[in-house]
This record gives sequence, structure tokens and C-alpha cells, in this order.
Amino acid sequence: MPFPAILAAPFSLTLPTRSGIDLDVRQATEADAPALMDFFARVTDEDRRFRFLAAADAVRPEQIEPLVHADHFRTESWIGTNRASGQIVASGMLACDGPLDTAEIAISVCGTHRGKGIGWAMLDFIAGQAQARGCRRAIAIESRDNHAAIDLEREKGFHAEPLEGDPTLVVLAKAFR
Repeated sequence: MPFPAILAAPFSLTLPTRSGIDLDVRQATEADAPALMDFFARVTDEDRRFRFLAAADAVRPEQIEPLVHADHFRTESWIGTNRASGQIVASGMLACDGPLDTAEIAISVCGTHRGKGIGWAMLDFIAGQAQARGCRRAIAIESRDNHAAIDLEREKGFHAEPLEGDPTLVVLAKAFR
């Protein structure tokens, strides 16, 4: 699905998913901090560990801070809500390096909504935003145990690369040019 070039803040769009869920996507704001805390409480312990690459019973406010204070160009944070319930069911982050060469993507999906195409839709959208910013490639750093994310990213054209210095992690990279 083609997306507009860089979407100026604030914006909202609806992403269809393969399961028929209409996912309303918009930038996260400071007002979303409590809802994001609730969202990450509903993410499985394993998925929370995969997203933040650390085991914890809960996400701390300092981990939410960068999600609600993006610069809207090199960094952006999006939330995806299920139109039917209005509840946040996905969170996605884009962080580009200084020269806009590489963009890192991180996505979480609520446990009750996994396997419904939400991760696919968010990955397509965020990778498209990285490409629109002129990044040469997008990457996702994954735990080697996160088979679901690795499989999804491979299906979306990402290729595995070792992460130098940490054999427990793998980089999934997709070149745009």
C-alpha cells in the first residue's frame, strides 16, 4: 500500500489489516503517556522484553518518554487503535540516524491482537515513512528468540545480519536504494 510522503504532525490515517480490523494510526503525544503505559501492561511479558530488550514486569515512565516526545522527523512514534474499541493495540517507533542513512523500527502489538495483520500493517507503514525521509535502509534489532518478528520481517523483504558483539541479537535490514 503506498503511503503519502512524510506525514506532517498531527495526522491520522486508517490502515486495513488482513483480518479486517481498521487500525487508526496517529502520532503519539504527551497526552498518550497513560494510555501507552496501559498498552504495555497488556503486551505479553515476552513481547515487552523483545521490544525493550530487557526483562521487566512493567514499562517505566522513562521508557515511555521518547515515545511521546518525538521530533517528528528523525524520530517518530505512532499508536494504532482498533477503531471498534478505541483502545491502543499497537505502538511503533522510527528512529533515524543523523545523516538519515539508517532508520530503526520497533513495533509492539497487544497480545489480544497478535496474528491479525496489525504488525504487518504497522511495519509496512513505518518502513514507508523511513523511505519517504530518504533513509537508505530500515533495520529492526531483534532477539534471536523472537521468531514471530523475524519471520514477519523476512516476509516483508528484510534480511538477517549478525549484530556485532551480541550473539543473542540479530539485525533485520531492508535496503530502499
